[in-house]
Amino acid sequence: MTNPGNGANGHREDIHWPSLVAAISAITAVGIAIGLGLPLLSIILEKRGMSSTLIGLNSAMAGIAAMVAAPLTTKIAHRFGVARTMLWAIVLSAASGLGFYYAEQFWMWFPLRLVFHGATTTLFILSEFWINAAAPPSRRGLVLGIYATVLSLGFASGPLIFSLIGSEGILPFAIGGVAILLAAVPIYVARKESPQLDEKPGNHFLRYIFLVPTATAAVFVFGAVEAGGLSLFPVYATRIGFGESQAALLLTVMGIGNMIFQIPLGMLSDHIKDRRVLLTAMAVIGLAGSLALPWLSQNWLLMAVVLLFWGGSVSGLYTIGLGHLGSRLTGSDLAAANAAFVFCYAVGTVAGPQAIGAAIDISGNHGFAWAIAAFFGLYVALSVGRLLFRGKQT
Repeated sequence: MTNPGNGANGHREDIHWPSLVAAISAITAVGIAIGLGLPLLSIILEKRGMSSTLIGLNSAMAGIAAMVAAPLTTKIAHRFGVARTMLWAIVLSAASGLGFYYAEQFWMWFPLRLVFHGATTTLFILSEFWINAAAPPSRRGLVLGIYATVLSLGFASGPLIFSLIGSEGILPFAIGGVAILLAAVPIYVARKESPQLDEKPGNHFLRYIFLVPTATAAVFVFGAVEAGGLSLFPVYATRIGFGESQAALLLTVMGIGNMIFQIPLGMLSDHIKDRRVLLTAMAVIGLAGSLALPWLSQNWLLMAVVLLFWGGSVSGLYTIGLGHLGSRLTGSDLAAANAAFVFCYAVGTVAGPQAIGAAIDISGNHGFAWAIAAFFGLYVALSVGRLLFRGKQT
């Protein structure tokens, strides 16, 4: 269980800012580095003459690294401590990120991807565990809403930096590395406030995937819809008649919805007795929005309005799901469940683009909408079933 002697015990009603600043700063810096790194690496490989298939294969190592790192993170943090593990993950991610610049052979990029994304996955898991443990129960939704908003800003800043500095030379790699290393400062300052993992998790890692299924299924759907939607929406939008700039603006509108609704949704979740109700509502909005897409294909403005709220609902699955996890578990169980949470997200990011892409090939352009609706529909069925038949269980 979490050590009650530190500031991250999860039972205080005041917000312990040093802990939260440390955890949020770490993950925001990583968000900037990933947001900068993903387009940067793809552009460099394309300049080197690599095929789209090979670029996609190398990019897929991110999901594999996350699935490998997730089950190991809690064990490592239990042995070496949360703050120390995060500091080492920062060093590894910064070093491997810079290593891409010096790696001339394409095969070298595969182990570098594994190290970089494995280390950043560790940072995600332990940062979210720290935030969940430090957040007072009555304000957990607000805290997680702040976290999600700042993280969204971090991810959005990466591509902006890339657009300003380009892909030439060592500068973009150096900026990414410095951004990651700066995250070590607040973590080191607040290291004594980090939650303690004095006990090993009480269950096998896979057990945590099913321990709070309403949360882990929510993040799986979020990962599938986010990864599949972001990667294939421009294709869908241009095929149904929108221009490239119009498609890009629609993606921007979704991103704005993602950002502006997190704090209000988090605050709302603090006033709802059972967060599963709000998760179900978010999924229903996601289902309705995806089903409406084919009928909005001739009206850009109306589609933009729908996607604004739809984007907020999709990302709400992550924020509210994380809050639901924190309200059900504590200590080492919460850390292990956070790892399972990120693992399910990684699986979703791998499964989503495949399923949505296949649906487009099989049933035409609007297969994009039908596949996303299927993800939301399955989640609605799961969550409603558990609300009706499991009562107060997770």
